[in-house]
Amino acid sequence: MKRRVAFLAAVFAATTVLMALQKPVFMAWYAADAAGQGFGAWLAVVGHGLSLDMTVAGYVTVIPLLAALVSVWVRLPERFWRGLLTTYFVLISVVTALIFAVDVALYEHWGFRLDATILIYLADPKDAMASVDAWTAVRQLALAALYAALMIWSYRRIVRLFDARPLRWGAASLGTLALLLLGGFDFLAIRGGTGASVANVSKVYFSSEMFLNHAATNPVFSFLSTLGKQEDYASAYPFFDEATREAKFAGLRGDRSAAPTQRVLREGVERPNVVVVILESFARTVMDERVDGEPVMPWMQRLKTEGVWFENFFANSFRTDRGEVSILSGFPAQTRMSVMKLPNKSRNLPSIARSLARAGYATSFAYGGDLNFTNQASYMYATGWQELIWQKDLKFDTPPADWGYDDAVMCDWFADRVISLSGGGEPFLAGLLTLSSHTPFDVPYAKFADRELNAMAFSDECVGRMIERLKDSPAWDNLLVVLVADHGFPYPKTLSYNEPLRHRIPMIWTGGAVAGPRSIDTYASQIDLAATLLGQLGLAHDDYAFSKDLFAPAPPRKFAYYAFNDGFGVVDSLGAAVWDATGDRVVTATNPELLDVGRTMLQTTYTEIADL
Repeated sequence: MKRRVAFLAAVFAATTVLMALQKPVFMAWYAADAAGQGFGAWLAVVGHGLSLDMTVAGYVTVIPLLAALVSVWVRLPERFWRGLLTTYFVLISVVTALIFAVDVALYEHWGFRLDATILIYLADPKDAMASVDAWTAVRQLALAALYAALMIWSYRRIVRLFDARPLRWGAASLGTLALLLLGGFDFLAIRGGTGASVANVSKVYFSSEMFLNHAATNPVFSFLSTLGKQEDYASAYPFFDEATREAKFAGLRGDRSAAPTQRVLREGVERPNVVVVILESFARTVMDERVDGEPVMPWMQRLKTEGVWFENFFANSFRTDRGEVSILSGFPAQTRMSVMKLPNKSRNLPSIARSLARAGYATSFAYGGDLNFTNQASYMYATGWQELIWQKDLKFDTPPADWGYDDAVMCDWFADRVISLSGGGEPFLAGLLTLSSHTPFDVPYAKFADRELNAMAFSDECVGRMIERLKDSPAWDNLLVVLVADHGFPYPKTLSYNEPLRHRIPMIWTGGAVAGPRSIDTYASQIDLAATLLGQLGLAHDDYAFSKDLFAPAPPRKFAYYAFNDGFGVVDSLGAAVWDATGDRVVTATNPELLDVGRTMLQTTYTEIADL
């Protein structure tokens, strides 16, 4: 039995090492890109890449684990088992080597690690090979052969450890339990650990230097994890022919070149420091709720009277990952997918962070939980966030809750950080995503009997007290704080998932940089924040195709658009329209004209994804 355990441990360890070996080879292959990166960066690439290397090793170990388990009970010749395992490992070696060799060759042309996109081009092998010169083919085949030979050599020696002798009933039972325990550890490796986020490309991203993140990525995982995800996005919602769609969409964009006629910033404030606080699940229905006459969110109610309040503001989705992309990139949410989970697509999106970085701003984003969740880290690093700070970087005396450090801890820490950054003399953009107002709503607070409302009240107070601390600091005078929810919340429970009220959220601009309190009645959504904010700062925003500057002199059509899992909704001052994709039916249309607006937005969203 000991030899079976040693065999499985050797398979996992050897596979991990063989996968890790790809990292320095990749770095050396692209020596020009790696130039200037010290030895520490090389070690960081290998170290951060181990997460996905072990995930791949976990997958590779599954078949040997099953073979060991069966061999405990079934008597078969040792020659059979070793022949079977050798064949399996040769296949694994050849496939891995080919993926690695092709990935290394394509990176200089594609700029990202290999994924299932390559299958589109292999649909016509003759044309695909026509673009490959003889030297490249020979060179990559030689690399594949050397790497495959090393893998096969390693695995053949490991196979010798395999013991095919069946055991007596008692020993077999204990052996089975031991192997099942190993299977549990193997499952954790495949899953990517015990945290909330499962294995994904984002887990290895650690630097604002994208080449280092790409170098840390396991190409086998990158390729296999995207199999089956290739879609013809452009034809997902064929409401209009292309010419008609373009014309309709152009009519929704309006004049994007002029400066805003309305400035909401103080006279003389041109480039304030910017803070964006994304509020988990802060719905208008919760914000406006009262329990026995007492407001659930008194701090938000007060802040709306002190700053710029957007009365008719909506989320573009019901999920954080899609809401974040809408807020930070001005890109609409999708129905049954999330562009954040497609790194080769999301990296091409515009972003507030990238726009401000070009204008000389230092950019950083903080979260008390795990930014690997739904590929957040890869999206953020790729779109201009220079520094990400999250649970793994933070060491507080209090233990984290299920999703991470609670909002009381994080808001105190974030206030200190903003105050510190303001004294640095460099303009900055600092982001924060709250988390306590999320299921399971377990917070150190007891104000309301309703668990959900109590958690919302806790987050409201944490954010409110953070704003008070900033007000009392020198940072306040040159600070613009944007408070905006990531999505709504189903409160009350009778609220349907697709109706407009479910997606209505608060947005408040406050800070010493704001000229004074005012209320904006324009119908808008999260995608409009990017153009509106950049317009106030005098920065170009014409690359944000969907985002409207709400203070533009000739504003485009005023509406709020959102998507849910199987359709869209559009709201304006004259009514609303909701369309269900599953049944291809109109749910409601108190303003039927908005149906074409929604169709145009949804079709264009997927057309744009196809082109990213």
